[in-house]
Amino acid sequence: MPALKDVVDLLHGWYPPATADSWDAVGLVCGHPGQGVEKVMFAVDPTLEVAREAVDWGADLLVVHHPLFLKPVHGFAATTPKGRTVSRLMGADCALLTAHTNADQAVGGVSEAMALALGLTDLAPIVPAPADAMDKLTTYVPLDSAEALRAALAAAGAGRIGDYDQASFSTSGQGRFRPLAGASPVLGSVGTAETVAEERIEVVLPRPLRSHVVRALLAAHPYEEPAYDVVELADPGLAGTGTGRIGTVPETTLREFAQSVASALPETAQGVRVAGDPDRPVRRVAVCGGAGDFLLDTVARTDADVYVTSDLRHHPASEFGERDGAALVDVAHWAAEWTWLPVVEARLRAALDDTVETRVSTIRTDPWQFQI
Repeated sequence: MPALKDVVDLLHGWYPPATADSWDAVGLVCGHPGQGVEKVMFAVDPTLEVAREAVDWGADLLVVHHPLFLKPVHGFAATTPKGRTVSRLMGADCALLTAHTNADQAVGGVSEAMALALGLTDLAPIVPAPADAMDKLTTYVPLDSAEALRAALAAAGAGRIGDYDQASFSTSGQGRFRPLAGASPVLGSVGTAETVAEERIEVVLPRPLRSHVVRALLAAHPYEEPAYDVVELADPGLAGTGTGRIGTVPETTLREFAQSVASALPETAQGVRVAGDPDRPVRRVAVCGGAGDFLLDTVARTDADVYVTSDLRHHPASEFGERDGAALVDVAHWAAEWTWLPVVEARLRAALDDTVETRVSTIRTDPWQFQI
């Protein structure tokens, strides 16, 4: 049986809290890291009804998308709705963890789960997340010292690319220099021009490690005054993580596509609202789980035929339609984000080799109950 801290580490590895928006409140809300976890339940909203379902089922951990305490509080007495929810969970030793905007952008996250549920392929973020700032360091070293210098650079954190480390590139050539008065050359003598067989070594490194790696180079290099250069690398914008997703569906009409959206998502009182010519062709589709009108201007610059999201407001939607661009499909916020729950449930169960029992909440927490 895994400990809570082990389950939290897995979830935080997939949906790093550091990637959440600055205003967000994510991570472990309550629960002892050392407690055992046998049952994990997943839900969109941490409502009192969901908390009761988790406790009645015997859950040790409730994982939700929306934060319970998004705004700061000075207490959580059981006389308040949120206090009743957390008191119910804590009274049953059920931990609570939130993955919100950190789960929105991630690979295997909310927008990606929604896109896959709607049948999109060839997915890419609408707005790729910025890659970690990287540098490239190049230096030149005598052949017999090259291996030791590569090892020193790797130990300092250079040469890490994805799931690989100690990555570097080398070419052989000739280095030329003349030691001047006051120099203490390792090779050659003062006043005499020298030609030395050298190896050019190139490594990439995270920009925050720049000073550390350069110091390691200077400490390990045999030369009194080693030559090196550091170049800042541009972000190519190819990150798999990012805001929203855009992809492709087999060509259809807007009417047929909207019907497929309604079939793919859980039923809600709102249903599916559509803006656009029902017969317009649809092939390229942009999606954003949750409230997505902040992306309207960005989507307008893509080749999307339709944009699927939630909580579209009257004026932004109207102005978007006046551009004669993509059609709009507005779905219930809860339904869009619910598509992530079976994905993260299956991912956790597989990672823990089915040593925990998992469940997706059966409660529809969409706030709208019926429509007249």
